[in-house]
Amino acid sequence: MNDKIEELKEKVKNFSIENRETLEIFRTKFLSKKGELNEIFEAFKLIAGEEKKDVGKKINSLRTSIEDKYNEAKEKFSLLKKSVREEKDFSLPVNAYKIGSEHPISKVKNEILDIFETIGFKIAKGPEIEDDWHNFSALNFPENHPARDMQDTFFIKGNSEEKFALRTHTSSVQVRLMETDKPPIRALMPGRVYRNEAVSARSNFFFHQIEGLYIDENVSFSDLKQTLYYFVSQFFGEREIRFRPSYFPFTEPSAEMDIFLGIATEQDYKLTKGTGWLEILGCGMVDPNVLTNCGIDAEKYSGFAFGMGIDRITMLKYGIKDIRQMFENDLRFLEQFT
Repeated sequence: MNDKIEELKEKVKNFSIENRETLEIFRTKFLSKKGELNEIFEAFKLIAGEEKKDVGKKINSLRTSIEDKYNEAKEKFSLLKKSVREEKDFSLPVNAYKIGSEHPISKVKNEILDIFETIGFKIAKGPEIEDDWHNFSALNFPENHPARDMQDTFFIKGNSEEKFALRTHTSSVQVRLMETDKPPIRALMPGRVYRNEAVSARSNFFFHQIEGLYIDENVSFSDLKQTLYYFVSQFFGEREIRFRPSYFPFTEPSAEMDIFLGIATEQDYKLTKGTGWLEILGCGMVDPNVLTNCGIDAEKYSGFAFGMGIDRITMLKYGIKDIRQMFENDLRFLEQFT
C-alpha cells in the first residue's frame, strides 16, 4: 500500500496542468469516483486494523495535496479569464439587430382595407384549400369552363370523390359569407390565391387578392361605380377612370376598370403598353344564379362584387418592375420599404 501511495504522489507531482482541458483530465484521473485516489481508498478498506492509522494519515495527506494542486490551477485559470474579460472595451458600439418592417404587399393591402373600412366594409376570411362547390359551382362556372382545367388550377389529390383545389380566387369566401350571413352584406375578402401560370416578371403561380362584396335591396351598377371611384381617389389621387365591358361567370354585367397613367415616362409607357391605361380590377353585378345558389332571394336582393390583385397595385405604387423581387426575401430589396 505504501508503494502505491508513493507511486501516485510521483504521478501527481509530474502531471503538468497547462490549460482548462488538462485541468479536467487531472480531475478525472485523480479525483473522480473512478480515479486513482479512489482506488487507493477502496484498497484501504482491506488493510488490517493495526496498519490503518499510519496508512490512513498518508492517504489523507495525499488527497490534500492533490486537491490543493487542482484548486490552485483552477483559480489561476479563473483569474486569467476575468483578466481577459476586463480588457474588453464595453464602450464600443454593438452590432445591433435591425428592426423589421412591413412587407410592401402588406403595406398596400392594409392601406386598401383601411379605405374600404371607412365606408362600412368588414373583413372576411376563408380556407386556401377549397372544394368544387365554393371555388367553382356556386359561382356559376359551367362544368366545361377553362378555369376547371389543370392548366389553370392546382387540384389536390384525395381519397374521396369530391374535388379539392388551391383556391383560384377569394370569391370562394364570398360564397361562404352569403351562405351564413343574411343581407345586407358588405365585406372584403383579402388573401392568397393560386393559379398554374408561368412565372415571369409580371406573373407568378400565386398572388394576393382583395375582393369586395355588397348585397342589399336595390343595389345598382351606379353604386358599384361610385364605390370604386371613391377607392381610386383615396389610393391613387384624382385619376381619369374608365370601365370596359368584360366577362366573369359570377357577375352580369361585368366590367374591368382602368386608370389613366399617361405615357409621359418610360415606365408608364411600358406598364400601359403605350396606351396610357392600366387595368387595376375586375367588377360587376352579382349574377342572380349565384345569389340563388347561396340561398339569397334574387328577386329581393341585388349586389355587386369586385376584385383586384394586390401584387400588381404594389408594383404600380412603388415602381417595382419584377414581381419576383417581392418574394425572394432579399433584405437589400425589402429595406427600401422601412
